[in-house]
Amino acid sequence: MLADLAELVRCESFSADHAAVARSAEVVGALGTRLLGAGPETIVIDGVTHLRWTFGTPRVLLIGHHDTVWPMGSIESHPWSVTDGIARGPGVLDMKAGLVQMFHALASLPSLDGVGVLVNGDEEVGSATSRQLIEESVRGCAAALVLEPSADDEGALKTARKGTSRYEVVVHGRAAHAGLEPQKGINAAVEAAHQVLSIAGLGAEMGAVDSTDSVLGSATVTPTLLSAGSAGNTVPALARVSVDVRVPTLVAQDRVDALIRGLTPRAPGARLEVLGGRRRPPMEPGSSAGLFALASRLTAELGEEPLRGIAVGGASDGNYTAAAGCPTLDGLGAVGSGAHADTEYVKTARMVPRARLLAQLIMRTQHRPDRDRRDSV
Repeated sequence: MLADLAELVRCESFSADHAAVARSAEVVGALGTRLLGAGPETIVIDGVTHLRWTFGTPRVLLIGHHDTVWPMGSIESHPWSVTDGIARGPGVLDMKAGLVQMFHALASLPSLDGVGVLVNGDEEVGSATSRQLIEESVRGCAAALVLEPSADDEGALKTARKGTSRYEVVVHGRAAHAGLEPQKGINAAVEAAHQVLSIAGLGAEMGAVDSTDSVLGSATVTPTLLSAGSAGNTVPALARVSVDVRVPTLVAQDRVDALIRGLTPRAPGARLEVLGGRRRPPMEPGSSAGLFALASRLTAELGEEPLRGIAVGGASDGNYTAAAGCPTLDGLGAVGSGAHADTEYVKTARMVPRARLLAQLIMRTQHRPDRDRRDSV
């Protein structure tokens, strides 16, 4: 498993570099072919390479991604290494170790009938080209098992995720000479400052109306990037405010969308334009309850420490499978910490136990009937 992981980590796969993602897909595809005895279907959408294996009529879908957030050349400053049971390297935790565990778990099964595998190449940037593929692949399945890393370095599974929305509020003003006749301008920067405060206030407003017993907590509405102006001596005619939104429920996602689109300018003559919108729907706790209970029983049977489930703010492709109505369990990949950071690492001693748990989950779900999808697991 470590030799396979070394090969995947050393093949860099920065999401923005489609050629690198294509090379990574070849390496991942070769690994899967060797361990599963069958090659993948290679699907290229808008230049992004995805891989899919289908065995019979899938009842369980395993989902992973092979792209990473690490820019090309990161392997030089963050080389592959294993020291004292800790593996490091770009994307080792998120989520190349999860892919290795997945393929080895599948290779241990007596039969792959009823199993589907989807490894996409753009999860880190929102799965724009693969969302339809995910929804198509999960259709008719009784379970979706997501190989994202665990929620913490103790191995907690991810039983709920917030949904995400992204907006850009564009402020249109009017340029004028800042020294000679500033009064003839409409200052987009000043208007943007008002809007930043209004947007930040929406988070507090949502917190006041959200259910306080939600395991995911309240919606968050956060202004992030801000830009304005074209020259130091010119009243800014244009400004932009980026907004990150995280929501616990679809109801909250719809409410935030209405509030963002309902923003109004303060300065006479200024105009607002709202771009963007909903991205990933929330993965609510009910989506994972049955599968988490099954995984907890299997963990006890395997003699491992009891599982914990955690709700997290980050989103994954599990949000899409849950929204499609398929029971979904996330965080089944590697155990470690520091995803996307210089400290990213994997606990190698947890790789085999996690692969064994995954194999048992697959065997218990690969022949599930259509009926009672949420409750039967």
